[in-house]
Amino acid sequence: MSPSPDAGARPDTASPTSDLDLIASRVLWLSTAMVHHANRIRPNPGGLKVGGHQASSASMVGIMTSLYFGPLRDHDRVSVKPHASPVLHSINYLLGWLDEHYMTTLREFGGLQSYPSRTKDPDPVDYSTGSVGIGATAPIWATFARRYVDTLGGDVGSGRQYSLVGDAELDEGAVWEAVMDPTVRELGEIVWIVDMNRQSLDRVVPHIASGRLQDVFTAAGWQVLTVKFGTLLDELFGRPGGDALRNRILTMANPEYQRLLRCSAEELRSRLPGDGAEGSAIAALIRQLDDATLLRAISNLGGHDIAAMQHAYDHIDDSRPTVILAYTIKGYGLPTQGHPQNHSALLTDEQFAQLADALGEDPHQPFTRFDPQSSAGRLCRRTAERLRRDEPRTVAPPQVPTDIGRTPPAVSNTQSALGRTLLDLTREAPDVARRVVTVSPDVSSSTNLAGWLNKVGVWSPSERPDWFADDGDTLLHWRERPTGQHIELGIAEVNLVGLLGELGATWSRWGQPLFPIGVLYDPFVGRALEPWSFGIYAGGQSILVGTPSGVTLAAEGGAHQSITTPSIGLEQPGCVSYEPAFATEVEWVLLHCISQLGRPDGTSSYLRLSTRPVRQELANLPDDPAARERRRRQVLAGAYTLRASAAPAICIVAMGALVTEATEAADRLGAMGLEVEVICVTSPDLLYRAIGDRDGFNDGPSWLLDQVFPAERAAPMVTVLDGHPHTLAFLATINRVRCKGLGVRAFGQVGDLDAVYRYHGIDTDSIVRAALDVLG
Repeated sequence: MSPSPDAGARPDTASPTSDLDLIASRVLWLSTAMVHHANRIRPNPGGLKVGGHQASSASMVGIMTSLYFGPLRDHDRVSVKPHASPVLHSINYLLGWLDEHYMTTLREFGGLQSYPSRTKDPDPVDYSTGSVGIGATAPIWATFARRYVDTLGGDVGSGRQYSLVGDAELDEGAVWEAVMDPTVRELGEIVWIVDMNRQSLDRVVPHIASGRLQDVFTAAGWQVLTVKFGTLLDELFGRPGGDALRNRILTMANPEYQRLLRCSAEELRSRLPGDGAEGSAIAALIRQLDDATLLRAISNLGGHDIAAMQHAYDHIDDSRPTVILAYTIKGYGLPTQGHPQNHSALLTDEQFAQLADALGEDPHQPFTRFDPQSSAGRLCRRTAERLRRDEPRTVAPPQVPTDIGRTPPAVSNTQSALGRTLLDLTREAPDVARRVVTVSPDVSSSTNLAGWLNKVGVWSPSERPDWFADDGDTLLHWRERPTGQHIELGIAEVNLVGLLGELGATWSRWGQPLFPIGVLYDPFVGRALEPWSFGIYAGGQSILVGTPSGVTLAAEGGAHQSITTPSIGLEQPGCVSYEPAFATEVEWVLLHCISQLGRPDGTSSYLRLSTRPVRQELANLPDDPAARERRRRQVLAGAYTLRASAAPAICIVAMGALVTEATEAADRLGAMGLEVEVICVTSPDLLYRAIGDRDGFNDGPSWLLDQVFPAERAAPMVTVLDGHPHTLAFLATINRVRCKGLGVRAFGQVGDLDAVYRYHGIDTDSIVRAALDVLG
């Protein structure tokens, strides 16, 4: 079907069924009562506002009722806009999937969450939402993930992926990055329903141009269906003067229309005709209507008309993604309907009682289900049976090796070790490698993934020819097929981490674990951090690799040099951060991080890797198997002693690529007759946790502190890393020693490595001077 400018204008059914009307009315009441109880009834000793979004929920009642009690099936998934969480919980309650006692716990500790949460809400939630735009795009990336799982023989079924999107979310640039991705146009499972209430948090938005939105979605290859008017208005448009009325409503500014929603019938008869030439025809038409019908007509938009919405669902073209622009009124059916500041407004007790009277509800017993024997009750039961899902058959992740044992080149960097380890996995543990999927934003070759990509191919919904396959000068082969294991999304880091989150959730969504690894330039981790963090919150387990990193990327200039990312890894919940110094450490760390994915007690990881060449002999790896295993465990726990001293005068603590300067400084200080200990930190994140464990804040292990930072060897300390020095500043508190922290405090400069290191004070001379200074 070609895009329709007004798919809901002439529904097949003259009016919504009475059962669906009753259910929609009850959903409006329950969702409003939940917020009312949280703010007006439940004790609030702290006095802080609890909040909730009665108006934002009200605009979604018709859309969600028509969807859940209409075309939705058990294999479909729905991402609900954040501020409509009370509507989702109310529908789940009517379907019998939520106990009554939860209805009074909205935004209460241990109760219903402020926004839908897969991991924290007690009732079925398909997608965690709450960060604007992320919930809208998540079903797109889940579609990628589901199709990818199918290539493993997972047979997780099909089904539509619905996004219920607030129109203000379309201001998010990440939304359009996802919509415009060229692969998305092949994913016919995707259906977006946009709640076009034309209000943001603060105001009525004057220029939401649906025509422009239609053009953008159409250009991206989407089907566009517009549901502007309900059955009552559509019937009036067919009468004499109806064309004039339709034209008047379509051409008036959004704020003017919103103001009409606040008018009495008498005021409407005066204002609605307007000053145009067709005003008399409009006035003649509305004179035929009684006051109640006129008031219903002005608010009879398509998003509230269940029959109009279901008519649109009937015209979804499953060969391409679809967006339904459903026009609604914020606060529909509430006393605050259409008010420009109703976003966070709460009904007063008086207004709540008025609403109860209008809907025929009992404000003293607000949370009642339908009589099971009533027609509406039976519809709820049939819908619950239709939508009930079986628990997915869970596949256990394959055993990941701990140590492949590769001997690295004499001089190597941690970035190239990443690609080599992935290739080694295809030979040493093919069952593990088959579940690895890498994702990058157009930087595969510059992040050393070319060998891996040539081996496993590029994922695509359909096979595409590689026109350069016979070109002898082409080193990176771009073979696109459904069994490929690398996905590239263009220069869009937010898309990358959104996809990572959904690939990392397949173990809980469909019972099939994947090992997703996202690779991007480390300076852009900050750009991707918020959606990646939200994906972790929603249960998505993944590995994010930032490389190249730091001012070591000297020739690229300050714009491509990352400073704050080491502390980002330290502070980000739900993940463990690592910055290994040597190639073997990359192997150990990557294998360990993969082993933590795809399981209920799993965790995400962030690896910060460098292009700085480092002499691998500096690692001084033990030959004895037991000693090697001890080093591996220390690397994974966060630190190890690279050079030991029984009675050190000074301790140099280095991280990542700066191990070269640290060991050179130790040699020079040793030549002065000083005993120097060198410690290599692989995870400041885990070291900080170990201190908390030792101090009783957590129950985790703190053994590493005794092995690497024993009190009997405590000495003044110099810390150095290719990032902000505060990342390692806490280490001085382990034994309360004097400390001087070296690192990067300013934007970088372009130049050779020695010059840039000197500029930031992280070169060998600076470490020696700092050591002498801290010794006094």
